[in-house]
Amino acid sequence: MAIKMEGPLSKWTNVMKGWQYRWFVLDDESGLLSYYTSKDKMVKGSRRGCVRLKGAIIGIDDEDESTFTITVDHKTFHFQARDEDERERWIEALECAICNIGAPKASDAHQASTLEDFEKKLMETDAYLQLLIEQNEALEKKIYECPNEADKERYNVIKVTADAMIEAIKHSIIQLQISKENLKEPVVNGTLHNAGPLITDGANFSHYSASPRQVVPSLSTENICKESRPGQKYLTAQTSISLPNLSCPDETLNASAVDSFPVTSYSSSEDEEFYDAEEQKSPKRADPNLALTEPADCDDVIQSATETPVISAAEDYFDELYDTRDNEDLGSMEEHGSIIGHLLSQVRIGMDLTKVVLPTFILERRSLLEMFADFFAHPDAFTKIAELPTPKERMVQVVRWYLGAFHAGRPSEIAKKPYNPILGETFKCHWQIPDSTDDREPASDGPIPWASKDNLSFIAEQVSHHPPISAFYCENYNRRISLDGYVWTKSKFLGLSIGVHMIGECVLSVIDYDEEYTLTFPSGYGRSILTVPWVELGGKILINCAKTGFSSQVEFHTKPFYGSKKHRVTAQIFEPNDKKPFVNIEGEWNGVMYAKWATGKNEVFVDTKTLPIIKKIVQPPDQQGPLESRKLWRNVTFYLKEKRVDDATEEKHKLEQRQRDEAKERKEQGKKWETQFFHEVGEHWVYHNPLVKRLKNKTPQTQRKRPA
Repeated sequence: MAIKMEGPLSKWTNVMKGWQYRWFVLDDESGLLSYYTSKDKMVKGSRRGCVRLKGAIIGIDDEDESTFTITVDHKTFHFQARDEDERERWIEALECAICNIGAPKASDAHQASTLEDFEKKLMETDAYLQLLIEQNEALEKKIYECPNEADKERYNVIKVTADAMIEAIKHSIIQLQISKENLKEPVVNGTLHNAGPLITDGANFSHYSASPRQVVPSLSTENICKESRPGQKYLTAQTSISLPNLSCPDETLNASAVDSFPVTSYSSSEDEEFYDAEEQKSPKRADPNLALTEPADCDDVIQSATETPVISAAEDYFDELYDTRDNEDLGSMEEHGSIIGHLLSQVRIGMDLTKVVLPTFILERRSLLEMFADFFAHPDAFTKIAELPTPKERMVQVVRWYLGAFHAGRPSEIAKKPYNPILGETFKCHWQIPDSTDDREPASDGPIPWASKDNLSFIAEQVSHHPPISAFYCENYNRRISLDGYVWTKSKFLGLSIGVHMIGECVLSVIDYDEEYTLTFPSGYGRSILTVPWVELGGKILINCAKTGFSSQVEFHTKPFYGSKKHRVTAQIFEPNDKKPFVNIEGEWNGVMYAKWATGKNEVFVDTKTLPIIKKIVQPPDQQGPLESRKLWRNVTFYLKEKRVDDATEEKHKLEQRQRDEAKERKEQGKKWETQFFHEVGEHWVYHNPLVKRLKNKTPQTQRKRPA
């Protein structure tokens, strides 16, 4: 036993017992992580349980600095160190142990080297055989020219022996060549299928010995069948390659040594069960035979969840590829186990995934730029901010719109990845606001010239490839409100999860009040990437208005593995210079959120289940530019919708290769990429011609009319 590391860790047992102290021992040689109830028990050899590290995957959580998980043998084990440094030491030791399990030993390396040199040695043997044949021919010539008959007889004995040796070497080389080729064929019942008769079967080696040799039956599949069960017919190959006779010593194998290495990871007591802490375990599968014989009770039929209502405008163009709300579920990732395994073999914990090519089957049928547009699926909630008379009401409405925006941006719980926008890609759309005026005057100088001044217009552009930065802007001319933002997505591998950090900020401008609200974004996580991946958000957000002093703290809570619920969010809103919030908000960002006011009033703050989504209006494909998202990715989207993943991968590769070729051409010509609609100001990206700039040029600040 080669102990690499040992020490105390806490182990999560179940909801009833919680965390329990255990003494852990990592055996680097056998690839086992054993644990004991105490160090004394370890000395006595009373092992409580163990984790086999072969094929194990280590996971961590950004939200907790001391816990980590090991997933292996269809189980997930949860551990807690004393601090982050101790956790890192354990993870490093465990990763080394996992790598060493598959590392070749010295004997294996020697064998691999011999196999690599097999063909070379075979060629060398053949060359020596040719030299031997030439010498034998020279000997034959000498014998023929020898005048003495007695000497000729003695030379002939040498010649016969040499001929037999050459013949045996020939047969050996030919047999090795055939064996090398036959190894490429399928093996049936331990023998090479359809192998022909052995060439050496007819060779005569009797001249090596005057007495016949006793042939001991070899250990082959035929002999085993004949000896073990005489009188029965067996399905075997026509011929078998006999294995050499094996002589075993009288002493038997040490049974205790074999039994000491467990077949699977285990915990010694049944009540100490490891599992991912969902609220309850999955129920047992029903017997399919019962389902055929017993009709289901009508009262027990589970009704499908009511979908969020969607409101479409009369002028909307229905795009079947993008607007059809069909089922895009991945199913279990076990179907794609080899691909996921290959992906995991390329990455390690904490690695940046920006340049890692992800498999096409996990792609969502929309670009990341369009996903940002979907955060404005409630344009009435956004424009209402500018209609409220007091700073306090406007701040509350900013938070209400912000919390209600995420469910539309992530309509499915299945974690699928939007297309990575290529450099220069754009997305344009607008929304008609319910119960608004019939102002049809076009906002010709706005981001969407064909939209009216009463619409909410949106434009996005991929302004950088390395790092990947997306800039976006939206405005409503009549209500004089706009939002300018940019996001730099940075992905990290976390073991059993993938984290996407949204670096950047938005500035929401209420122009008539000269107010600017700064907002940031939570991180996104794709959990359970080896089974059915799901999405959750995590992180603390600050919403602040420098002019009025109102602020809000929003926290998206990741689900811990012991209890609690998914998708929780909490928020507090503060008045200027006040440390106590005047309202607390709590709920689920894709469900219902409740507000508890300091006055004692409780109410529903946002209900995303009943809040209707206003469908965005996008121009038909024939009216879009070549770099607009839906036209650019149209072939990929079509093949994904038809579940032709290979064709989708090929189309995706064409777009990516075109981007590489264009970047190479610009580099050779010394040209710099120029954006269309956004420019960089310091570390921020802003729209070229925002509403506040256009209004300032048209109407002096003092003459603007503020809403009543």
